[in-house]
Amino acid sequence: MIRSLRRAADRRRQADGRYGWLFDAYAGDEVVAIDCETTGLDTRRAELVSIAAVAIEGERVLTSGALDLRLQPPASLSGDSIKIHRLRGVDLDDGEALGEALETLLDFVGNRPLLGWCIDYDLAVIDRQLRPLFGFGLPNASLDMARIYRREMDRTRPQREPVMSFEAAAEALGVPVMGRHTALGDAVTTALMYIRLKQGALVAR
Repeated sequence: MIRSLRRAADRRRQADGRYGWLFDAYAGDEVVAIDCETTGLDTRRAELVSIAAVAIEGERVLTSGALDLRLQPPASLSGDSIKIHRLRGVDLDDGEALGEALETLLDFVGNRPLLGWCIDYDLAVIDRQLRPLFGFGLPNASLDMARIYRREMDRTRPQREPVMSFEAAAEALGVPVMGRHTALGDAVTTALMYIRLKQGALVAR
């Protein structure tokens, strides 16, 4: 509800601005899977480390045009945390400035719907960084893969309590987990899960 009210206010303020078109209803059939790696799990304090986005067109994940952004290390990121992210393939030494990365993200996703695993977390962290710099939060419609998966499990297997983890959902849908805990790997895996679910993978298995 609060996000809807903010979106309406943002739409009015941005109507004649550069990003006013982001608030237009999307008329296509693509979805963009997104994922973020952050410095923590508290949306009020977590800083962005990397952001990835990949488009889904029908039953295809368009990995060749995927967005994979690594940001400059925030001041809150300790030396040990930087080492951990580097081991995961996130090179923070040549990361982009936050404002430039968010501008690239906006241009990439446009007004297409966004898909993510527990996407409310990603949106909250992005919006907290986006609003002070651009004056608005992401206005896109959103799809939470975790909620979609839970709903479909309840429909197709009502007698079974599903294990609600990213890895368990991927296994149930017959999707390989790619680069777990990297933004691009998780975005691509989420996109594949979405496609498999639409194909009826839970009914067939």
